[in-house]
Amino acid sequence: MAASLTRSLISPLTSRTPAKPSRSDQAPQILLCARRRSCVSVRASTFGNNNSSDGASVSSACNVLTQDSLPRRLTSAPVPNSGSGGSPLRVAYQGLCGAHSESAAQKAYPNCEPVPCDQFETAFEAVEGCSVDRAVLPIENSLGGSIHRNYDLLLRHRLHIVGEIKYAVRHCLLANQGVKVEHLKRVLSHPQALAQCEHTLTRLGLVREAVDDTAGAAKHVALKKLEDTGAVASSAAAEIYGLDILAEDIQDASLNVTRFLMLAREPIIAGTDRPFKTSIVFSLEEGPGILHKALAVFAERQINLTKIESRPMSWSSERFPGLDASGLQNSSMVFCRCFHYLFYADFEASMASDDAKRALQDLEVMTGHEEKHGCFEPRPILSTSDFANVLQQFLQR
Repeated sequence: MAASLTRSLISPLTSRTPAKPSRSDQAPQILLCARRRSCVSVRASTFGNNNSSDGASVSSACNVLTQDSLPRRLTSAPVPNSGSGGSPLRVAYQGLCGAHSESAAQKAYPNCEPVPCDQFETAFEAVEGCSVDRAVLPIENSLGGSIHRNYDLLLRHRLHIVGEIKYAVRHCLLANQGVKVEHLKRVLSHPQALAQCEHTLTRLGLVREAVDDTAGAAKHVALKKLEDTGAVASSAAAEIYGLDILAEDIQDASLNVTRFLMLAREPIIAGTDRPFKTSIVFSLEEGPGILHKALAVFAERQINLTKIESRPMSWSSERFPGLDASGLQNSSMVFCRCFHYLFYADFEASMASDDAKRALQDLEVMTGHEEKHGCFEPRPILSTSDFANVLQQFLQR
């Protein structure tokens, strides 16, 4: 039994020593690991951690990007960073003006131009297509847990994690002017927000209805002038859409923190001058103690794991050639293989450190087998000078 290191998103983070994210993110990739049928990269990107919970003011103008409205990509050259021509950094986030994600984007990149997007995937595509410079998207919450959609999108898109912030989320119960709590029968908000306020909403006897984002819920309640419906959103959304705040801090725990990733087209160079965090993705064949052995490569070097998350690998005809969907019902082997998982792990070490390099090399050694049933035989790690050619080949596939 063996492991397959399918992709890694190496993204150093100063979790102990706050450091301001660089506005001139430099972009060499230090390691690349090629796989059969795919180009798998081990990428280094430095980012600082800002733990302040203060949100910035929110603009009332809100032109939301949708996938249909994204312009075609005209060039592969990166958009100039802030400071080039004096224009502010354009930062995508999911939601409408007044969303918590907008405040997180402004906290991550002060003085930026926040760009609202209707969906998480729109934000990824906006960065890839050079419509914006960065994206700031949630990855996990201290109450609601992981945002699985963004884990999946990290694997589907070729963006780099260049930073991380932790944002203290404070939910408010909003309603139109003159409406009292006892008048409400239902409440609208994002599923994560509803989950984070579950006990409070249950105590109030409100029916919960999920919508795309918190600010969108506030806008809908205001535009429709609903008298029996409230919204769970930010105080900024109340100001923007002219709603009253019926209750503040309605989250189930006072410490309600969301971790946001800062994403860019290019990484920044890993170093050893400050603490870093690295994120990797790998798959494992089933067998006794396989996951233990994979994680032991970090424990043996006193590398602290801060997060591990499993996500199912999607079934595809490429993994099982010659089998269509109907063939699944007649193949017990393939049926079992449909429950195959990817593991996302974060650890506190820089890819510039020898310990981290050796840990990943040992994890690579565990993948020493022929390609079989969707597990890929590893190839040697390429040097930095090989990166441009391999990336070009990958983009042409």
